[in-house]
Amino acid sequence: MISIEEFSELLDEIAEELPVEFFKELNGGIILKKKAKLHPKSEGDDLYVMGEYSVSRQMGKQIFIYYGSFEKIYSDAGKGRIKNKLRKTVLHEFQHHLEKMAGEKQLEIEDQQQLIKYQKKKNERE
Repeated sequence: MISIEEFSELLDEIAEELPVEFFKELNGGIILKKKAKLHPKSEGDDLYVMGEYSVSRQMGKQIFIYYGSFEKIYSDAGKGRIKNKLRKTVLHEFQHHLEKMAGEKQLEIEDQQQLIKYQKKKNERE
């Protein structure tokens, strides 16, 4: 796994590629967290949160990226693969942001459907 410094550089590169309009009302920006974050519905240690779009009264709108989660899932991956997965995660979180501004919930619904599939697979294995 690449260092958190290299990861941060990749994140900056990806953010710089995005249109300025994507950042409208994202007053908290993109925040890189060192920790790994397990999903609250994880059944074991196999469902990590890679990124998260957050809206709060105190902090406003922001995107969190969890370096530790990438470290857990992609520990053997090369820099190119990590950058691709990071780009996919960043775009996913920006889609949440843009949909929130537009009053849409399509991605939120898709995420919930993916979680249901995950839970079904877990239940079938038991």
